[in-house]
Formats: sequence, C-alpha cells, structure tokens
Amino acid sequence: MSSILSIENLSKRYGKVLAVDNISLEIEEGICFGLLGPNGAGKTTTIEMMEGILKPTEGRTLFRGEPIGPHFHQHVGIQFQSTALQDFITVEETLKLFSALYSTHRDPDEVIEICSLGDILKRDNRKLSGGQRQRLLLALAIVNDPKVVFLDEPTTGLDPQARRNFWSLIEKIKKEGKTILLTTHYMEEAEILCDEVAIMDQGHIIARDVPKKLLADNFDGVVVKLPWLSDKQLPDGAVLIDDYIEIHSRDIDATLHNLIHHSIHLDGLSIHAPNLEDLFLKLTGSSLRA
Repeated sequence: MSSILSIENLSKRYGKVLAVDNISLEIEEGICFGLLGPNGAGKTTTIEMMEGILKPTEGRTLFRGEPIGPHFHQHVGIQFQSTALQDFITVEETLKLFSALYSTHRDPDEVIEICSLGDILKRDNRKLSGGQRQRLLLALAIVNDPKVVFLDEPTTGLDPQARRNFWSLIEKIKKEGKTILLTTHYMEEAEILCDEVAIMDQGHIIARDVPKKLLADNFDGVVVKLPWLSDKQLPDGAVLIDDYIEIHSRDIDATLHNLIHHSIHLDGLSIHAPNLEDLFLKLTGSSLRA
C-alpha cells in the first residue's frame, strides 16, 4: 500500500516551549491510524499541522507526495473535539448547509445511512443527545467524500453503548477505503479500530507499530494489579502507581506465592493481559488518561 499522508521533520515551537520536536511518519492509504498520548504530549498540535490548520515552525505535511496546498481541504474531513452547530435549524438543514461549502460532495442519502441519521433529520440541533450529536458531526466530516478523515477524540463523554455504536460507524467508513486518523484516550477503542498506532510523549513519537506487535515486543506475561495503601517495602518487581502496585509477571503462580509469603493481602487483586495503556505506562511512567 502507498502512503497517502506523511509528515517530514515536523516541529512546532511556542516561544521557548517546543511542543512538537522534529517528528516524521507516513500513513498508508485505507487504514485507521491512531495517534495516542496524554494531554500535553503534542498530539493535538501535530494533528492540527497535518490538517493544515496550524503552520509548523519547521517541516511539512505531504498529501500523496506533494506539499499540502489550498485545495487540500477538499480532500479531508475533520471531526473536532468541540464543534459549534447552528441553533434553530434541523439535522437535515445542517447537512445541506455544510454540503454547500464544498465543490464536490457525496450523495446525502448515503451520508444519512452511514451515520444512522434517518430518525433525527427533522430534529433541532439543540435537542440532540450526545451520541446523536457525534453522529451528525461525523456526517459533516464525510459530507465532501474525503480521502482522509480526522477524528479528534470523537467518543469522549459518550456512554458505553453510544461509544460502541459510534465504533460501528467508523468501521463502515473504513470499509469504504477511507484513511482515518484517530486520536483517543480510550485504549480499547484504539485496539479495536486502529491498524497502526503511534504513541507520543513530550513532543516525540516514542513507539509506532501494529498494536498487537507493540504489545508482543514489550511484554511477556500478564499484568498483576493490587491496591496499595501500605508503608511496607514494595514486592520485588512492583511499581507504585497512584494507590496501587503493578507487577509484570511471567509466572503468575510464583508472583502470587511471593505476595502471600510476604503477608500481603490480595483483596482487590486483578490480573489481565497487557494493553496499550500498560505499554504507555511502561515506556513513560505516565497515564494515557492524564
């Protein structure tokens, strides 16, 4: 597969603060690419430079091998973290309004079907639920039939059912061959939707690959978590994180035996396979939900 979007030596400085520090990456066409990291890592700044909204201090963004120009926005769709919708008009009228902003656009009925808007077309924007609002914003992001769709934390604030329903909409768009660039703080979301992820911290990309390969390369075994409010010495191999300890174990029987041997109560103990949040904690010591 060929690269549809890439950045070369991209940096952004705000006074003395270097928010993004000389990063480069390529995104293949037709995949869902996840950009992950805690608040302040530089991912939103990176996304805005890739979208052409923010001018980089150094470096450039390429679309199909060419520097992005004035016509780039005809080929991309963006769902921002927060978007103001026009009051006192309906969902249907909002779709028509945004569609008129582009020289080319896809069939409105297709957009309505993909984003499951048929039952709320006549509803005033002010009366939309959180999930309905996000479905409309997704529709506005694809109304111009873009090649690349940017989704910036699109499911933040949604209840679990609405979040999963939204995932199915993203899968529909992905099956059309669209390239999706997703930022999210929900690691389950990233593992389900993303073909490839990059993890940012302090303006740098510190890891990048297929999620399963990243986990396989960095973990061998399981993660044991246990509430920890004690003054005792930490067990061997344990890391204190907030009010619990975390142990990466290759031999769960030996780990539990060691905890019991040192008279450590096991109330609240949990065991799970490592996930992307565990990976980020291992690489940076920071929480992805920071």
